[in-house]
Amino acid sequence: MTGGRPRQFDPDAALDRALEVFWRQGYEGTALSDLTEAMGINRPSLYAAFGNKEDLFGKVLDRYLDGPGAYAAHALDRPSVLEVAEALVNGAIELTAGLNTPRGCLLVSNVHACGPDTDSIRREVIARRKAHTDALTHRLERARAEGDLPVDADPKALAYFMAAITDGIATQAANGCELEDLRHIANLALRTWPTRIPTWAADLSRPAYRARPIPAPTSKTTSAPSTRSSWIPTRTKPY
Repeated sequence: MTGGRPRQFDPDAALDRALEVFWRQGYEGTALSDLTEAMGINRPSLYAAFGNKEDLFGKVLDRYLDGPGAYAAHALDRPSVLEVAEALVNGAIELTAGLNTPRGCLLVSNVHACGPDTDSIRREVIARRKAHTDALTHRLERARAEGDLPVDADPKALAYFMAAITDGIATQAANGCELEDLRHIANLALRTWPTRIPTWAADLSRPAYRARPIPAPTSKTTSAPSTRSSWIPTRTKPY
């Protein structure tokens, strides 16, 4: 018989269990013994299949972003930027406060990893988060060019605003915030999201538009008090 012995475990299932451990405990809080116990393998098998702890964590990040965290990339395919924003905040709630997953976000919790032994992990997490923020910025730039955002909208600032909101949702979820309260946070954030302004509304906001009182009736006939507004918008020459 040639070749090595076949593996006695399912690598995908083992990787999913490693993902759950890192998600619950963070990179620094996870020991190799925690991983081998959860994955059902010994250290030599772990090293042979996944490399060292840092290598394993990189594979876990890939698994996370292609699996539970894939909603963030899929949200960018929504037809309008308002739908993009809705998909991002609602997806963050489902991910970080779901019944079948650990509370919080794997990326958010590990971006604060510190110390000489974990600085490379922190840089890796930051790089992946920045890649998503850059992708969202490009999506918002396209929306502005297509008229789906106001011309004075700042795509980069909006992208970082959305990151701050979803990070906050993840942090509050990890703190035990109730699902209903997380939804209130999402709704408040969406109320501030800029949307396209119709042409007629934009025109009315220009300085060239002024309001003038409705002139008093010139007829001598007494009429009932008008229920109309005391002013109407009318276009005049700019001052």
